[in-house]
Amino acid sequence: MKKGLNASQIKLIAIIAMTIDHVTWAFFPGTDPTWYVVVLHIIGRLTAPLMWFFIAEGCHYTRDIRKYAGRLLLFAVISHFAYNFAFGISFVPFSNGSIFNQTSVLWSLTLAVIAIAVFRSEKFPKPLKFPVILLMSILGFPSDWSSIAVMCPLALYNNRGNKKRQAFDIVLWTFIYAAVYFIFLDKLYGVLQMFTFLTIPIIALYNGERGGRKHAISAEGTALPAAKPSPLVKWSFYIYYPAHLVVIGIIRLALHGDVPLIFS
Repeated sequence: MKKGLNASQIKLIAIIAMTIDHVTWAFFPGTDPTWYVVVLHIIGRLTAPLMWFFIAEGCHYTRDIRKYAGRLLLFAVISHFAYNFAFGISFVPFSNGSIFNQTSVLWSLTLAVIAIAVFRSEKFPKPLKFPVILLMSILGFPSDWSSIAVMCPLALYNNRGNKKRQAFDIVLWTFIYAAVYFIFLDKLYGVLQMFTFLTIPIIALYNGERGGRKHAISAEGTALPAAKPSPLVKWSFYIYYPAHLVVIGIIRLALHGDVPLIFS
């Protein structure tokens, strides 16, 4: 086993950080400037860049990128209702007069996979690549993390193997998102978005191993090639994401009634 952190360990960090952030929203609606609430939201900034990073990794390793995109799309649809229920947002996009935070980040991540598939395809007509990628970015705009969750995974994929450039990608795209949030939605939360840079040392520790797999041991005591991950490991995040959002929604209703938790 290599030194550092494997994919399963880093994904667990992302899940824990995401849960902390979402639970904080449930107990402290809006952007509460209390120091410990701010700290909890800073922890939550670890999640999105780690998700983007593993979308890029997933596109590199997947045997069938169309199935990968289809799997994400399925859970994007499921998570739309879970996300909107969790945060008190109408299930019908744009019905509240806003164009922000209309659905979960899984929608943009699905579009990111499509954009990467187009970008890397040798068969796709080159003159159409930029317009299609731009379209994916526009379609992702209304979701959580907006078009950034389309473009940053694409940039991370393009710079795969160069962690310094990937670190720059995270800072650059987050800055764009933070600026939009700062100007149009919430100044304090816009500043908080920049704490995504805390993911850079975590990604630097990534050792390229999947994790979540047991190695068989030969009679000589050496490790044999690992088996494929169990279905539980493979599907754990997909299942956990909408499931925990439903719990957040129940907490929201119990504590505050049917009121929104975030700006949308």
